Amino acid sequence: MKWKGRRQSDNVDDRRGRSSKGTVIAGGGTIGIIILLLQLFGGETGQMIAPVLEQMNDTTVTEKSSTEDLTSEEIELGNFAKTVLADTEDIWTKIFKENNLGTYPMPKMVLFSEMVHTECGGASSASGPFYCPADQTVYMDLDFFKELHGRFGAKEGDFAIAYVIAHEVGHHIQTVVGTSAKVRQLQSKSSKTASNKLSVAQELQADFYAGIWAHYNQKYLDSDDIEEALSAANAVGDDTIQRRNQGQIVPDSFTHGTSKQRMEWFMKGYETGDIKEGDTFSNTL
Repeated sequence: MKWKGRRQSDNVDDRRGRSSKGTVIAGGGTIGIIILLLQLFGGETGQMIAPVLEQMNDTTVTEKSSTEDLTSEEIELGNFAKTVLADTEDIWTKIFKENNLGTYPMPKMVLFSEMVHTECGGASSASGPFYCPADQTVYMDLDFFKELHGRFGAKEGDFAIAYVIAHEVGHHIQTVVGTSAKVRQLQSKSSKTASNKLSVAQELQADFYAGIWAHYNQKYLDSDDIEEALSAANAVGDDTIQRRNQGQIVPDSFTHGTSKQRMEWFMKGYETGDIKEGDTFSNTL
């Protein structure tokens, strides 16, 4: 992605290298693995899962007296993330205006390492990227992408990061327009299987919104960027993760969608660029 020298968002709080005192979800062991699998591109799961797991595995962290120095690579990754967020700000401001959705309220983004405190609860790096609707903030541990490449086999490249940021911003869109509130209301009255289906529809719509962002951002894309995004989407499909980690697929337990679904909905957003084409709930609601 062509990003150097372009505008960076002012709505980013880079907390990497810092440590804070308090209760967080521990990142290691079985609990950390469970969080990682449940919260890949975590949607609003930070709000639902974090408080429960805090009760299971509390850890107190001592505050450090100074911020650790970031490497040149970490600084560059941070600048890249700020540029991508700036792109989402510009594009969704335009889309909201064109579709009479009012003024686009820009989300914040926090870059963190190891652990972070949010209005949705505490989380560790094992949580993966997630969006917290309570403070309308995207939380990103950029070290996650080493896991995405190394453990989950996604193709290397900076656009995987861009795709994930755009996906989490997609959850912000859902919060702003009221989709998330409607889903939570329906889930409160649904069976576990039905609730999971609603979650899948919500995640696939966020993938669709990420594709829309890519559609409007084409002039800055490199030739292999879409392939990198599709590789990331494929790597974190529920079926792919379940097959890799437990040797069998349980569709009723899906919460994010299959690899095929995630790639298809991203591509539909990318190819149409039309927010009205993103109804992933037709067979669910």
